[in-house]
Amino acid sequence: MAKSSSKSNPRITKLRRLLKQSGAEALLVTNFKNVTYLTGFTGDDSYLLVTPKNEILFSDPRYSEQLETECPGLPLEIRQPGVPILTTVHKAITKAKIQTLGIESPSMTVELFHKLCSKLDKVKVQPVDGFIEQLREIKDKQEIALTRDAIALAEKAFAVVKAGLRGDQTEKEIEATIAYEIQRNGGRGPSFPTLVGVGPRAALPHVTPGMSKIEEDNFVLIDWGADYKFYKSDLTRVLFTGKAPAKMKKMYDVCLKAQLAAIDMIKPGAIMKDVDHAARSVIAKAGWGKNFGHGLGHGIGLDIHEAPRLGSNVDRPLEAGMIVTVEPGIYLPGFGGVRIEDDILVTKDGHEVMTSVPKSFEEAQVTL
Repeated sequence: MAKSSSKSNPRITKLRRLLKQSGAEALLVTNFKNVTYLTGFTGDDSYLLVTPKNEILFSDPRYSEQLETECPGLPLEIRQPGVPILTTVHKAITKAKIQTLGIESPSMTVELFHKLCSKLDKVKVQPVDGFIEQLREIKDKQEIALTRDAIALAEKAFAVVKAGLRGDQTEKEIEATIAYEIQRNGGRGPSFPTLVGVGPRAALPHVTPGMSKIEEDNFVLIDWGADYKFYKSDLTRVLFTGKAPAKMKKMYDVCLKAQLAAIDMIKPGAIMKDVDHAARSVIAKAGWGKNFGHGLGHGIGLDIHEAPRLGSNVDRPLEAGMIVTVEPGIYLPGFGGVRIEDDILVTKDGHEVMTSVPKSFEEAQVTL
């Protein structure tokens, strides 16, 4: 995670350029992930005030030592026990003579908004939304490296699961093994609750692992990812533990063909809805268009789902530095489902498939 200093922080410099266009003099950052993104501070319960020339991080004594390590040189306001954080924020805003304050309305509760306005009765408070999320869409070298680490952790955990798969294992056991392996190898944990679905349960796009056993059917869908220093990875594979029904093999082949068609289109300037269409048209041509009911993919980073989004109604171009998932799926209720997902980096001249877990039908076979 990048360490912040008051002298040089390219992310905050870019934010100031955007803020200048908004009409607000300063921005109070209350989204924990955005504070982390801008400063490198990994604690919580802290706010960041960005003014035209300075920035101040508001926190409490629990984090004093951590702040010195993670954010050397960043101006701090450490509130004392019993002193509300808004009291400290109010004093700083008053001292800076700010007349128009931008806020992040998606992360601010109505209660917090009213408390802030009552404290700052002479300050105009206005929503300034999406600026930091816009910056977060384009990953820098450090973020790309952290994502690679998150992918490596996820792949290592999956390799353990695949190599040790047993018929008497339950979906819950697989979920637990993935979490253990990620943490054992230095990760914070799964980047989201792992999805595991055996047989017909694989038709549930967001299946919750239960007590169904691997031996109860011939295939299992696993959707998982790792969190490494707050950066996320996201993958999905289907494993076949017995002879796959002809329909399932066809579904798998079509889904893989759709994914590869979409990935092949990814490059700077490619329109997001066109990438979605590339996959969706392959599945529709096979007769399963109505069985692919979600968008093709999404951005990953500090959040497991963040901008941009690859969807049928997203008329925006991809840009170099974006990292997106590509995850077409086919789901037949009562029978089963297939989803194949990889993490893709948009490069200056095309794309890079960052994930490397084998995904051909032959490589998805597992002998119990």
